[in-house]
Formats: sequence, structure tokens, C-alpha cells
Amino acid sequence: MSFDQEWAELKTKARMRLDGVDPGGPSSGQADLVVKYDDMGEIGHAAFLLHQHLSSAGKHAQSHSQAAAKSLGNNGFDMGAALAEADGGWQAQLQVLVDACAQISNHLDYSVKSSRRDDDFIATQISASRISQYLDVPPATSDDVVPQMPKAEGPIM
Repeated sequence: MSFDQEWAELKTKARMRLDGVDPGGPSSGQADLVVKYDDMGEIGHAAFLLHQHLSSAGKHAQSHSQAAAKSLGNNGFDMGAALAEADGGWQAQLQVLVDACAQISNHLDYSVKSSRRDDDFIATQISASRISQYLDVPPATSDDVVPQMPKAEGPIM
């Protein structure tokens, strides 16, 4: 089987799997998955910067709000308790937003690494199948003894 035939077969299998997930199927018969690592990296970096900025700037008024709430409460104003509750709500929502930014940044980092790892695996599998067509290796039989290779010791680079 030639490389082009194998590649077309793999694309057809992938398209069939995607059609099973999405009943509408791909919008065009020639659609391929395209991942632009630079774009994902920029979005992840922006999410990281937003996370850093929100972590510090979002808590800018926290100490003043808490001090004002305490002072108002000590002077008998119900507004002190309301201000403390509003500040608590703000901090809780801020934490949700900061966590979401961290999750976006981490997920994009993971996605880029995972996609590259998958691409390398696929490239290795395709090139191994392409190389094997040039080898004249007899098929293994059940009587053949497979030699044992010693395991490497120490770090493998």
C-alpha cells in the first residue's frame, strides 16, 4: 500500500468517526483538523497574563473594604455587614474568574503538547509502515524464538 493510499484510508476512517459523533459531519469533504500552535500559545499567554493581573488588581480594595465594613459595623450601621457581604461576594467571583483563566492557560499548554505528541506518534507510525514495505522480513511463526533485548540502565536521552 502506498503512502497516499494509506493516508487517504486514515483520513476516511477519521472522517467516519467524526461523522458518528457529529451527525452533520464535516462542512466540506476536504476538511482536516488544523491546529495553529502559535495562536494557541498566544491565547494561553494572554490567559496567563490576565490571571496574574486579576490576582493582584482584583484584591486592590479588599483591605479598605474590610476596614470600612468593620468601622461601619462598630458604629452601629447595618451597612457594615452589607459591605462585608458584598466584599465576600466580590472575592468569591474574582476567585472563579482567576481559576478559569488558569484553567484556560493550562489546558492550552496541555493541548499543544498533546497534539504535538500525537502528531509525532502518527508520523512515526506512517513512516514505519512506509519503511516496512522495503524490508524483506519473513513472517514470524509460533516456533520462532524472539531474542530478549537487555533493558537500558540510567537515563535515556
